Amino acid sequence: MKQLKLCKEWDKVFPREESVAHKKVTFRNRYGILLAGDLYAPKGRRKKLPAIAVCGPFGAVKEQSSGLYAQELARRGYIALAFDPSFTGESGGEPRYVASPDINTEDFSAAVDFLSCYEKADPAKIGILGICGWGGMALSAAIDTRVKATVASTMYDMTRVNAKGYFDGEDSPEERRKKRVALNAQRTEDFRSGTYALAGGVVDPLPADAPFFVKDYYDYYKTKRGYHVRSLNSNSGWNTTSSLSFLNMPLLAYAGEIESAVLLIHGEKAHSRYFSEDAFKLLEGKNKELCIIPGAVHTDLYDRMDIIPFDKIAAFYRKYLK
Repeated sequence: MKQLKLCKEWDKVFPREESVAHKKVTFRNRYGILLAGDLYAPKGRRKKLPAIAVCGPFGAVKEQSSGLYAQELARRGYIALAFDPSFTGESGGEPRYVASPDINTEDFSAAVDFLSCYEKADPAKIGILGICGWGGMALSAAIDTRVKATVASTMYDMTRVNAKGYFDGEDSPEERRKKRVALNAQRTEDFRSGTYALAGGVVDPLPADAPFFVKDYYDYYKTKRGYHVRSLNSNSGWNTTSSLSFLNMPLLAYAGEIESAVLLIHGEKAHSRYFSEDAFKLLEGKNKELCIIPGAVHTDLYDRMDIIPFDKIAAFYRKYLK
């Protein structure tokens, strides 16, 4: 098995919190892919602590939003594991820069495997947290009965947006067929050339007439606020054919069977708000909650410490990780 090359320096886009211990870890998913993670824990704690696996946004790396969330949760008394999904960042997997609703849901369960066996974590008190596209993956992984509480922040349902387009604007069999024809033609070309064409990250330079949500992404991924050298969105993006498996695999088909607690958080003015609102309608039980943050846009919940409701998130985990 190929070993991973892990950066030993602090290369996050956020400052280090001195009250929190940090170390690099690796673990395998059930496909044999070796994943890389940053493990955060409050310093000086001796008893076993509740633990949370964190991932996202879609096309980001653990040095961006997921690491920020994990470090803050550790500051509040949790063990938190921010990890790179298969095929991205410092994690293994070939070909590079491909996503899969199955494998990436499995990545969350693999993180739960690690935390369940980590000596300083309480295996009976494990939660997960997904940001953006990994919010949808987290809801899929919440079917894992070891997961006691799930938070999805500024969530995307990646199967829905790939199959139907933004705001469901391409929701017809004809539109989906056009996508399949183009993507399958690209598969042929990739095979012929022996390489995988990249779709490109966030558009750069930013067109003057770009929609607000594109400007929102640019402001995070392409500026010193959130740029990272290993981030797909900050650079050349996913494989063009990466979206094929999302076109006909509804990620939230069994969301109504999630028995554990779920908290969905979204910005009032986020272009993606409808994903959380519609996902919430699928959930059953009194332990489910939708929290809309007044005035917030999509990427505000990536890194805005004055907007991300960490008090609410911590209280949610305290209530259900017991």
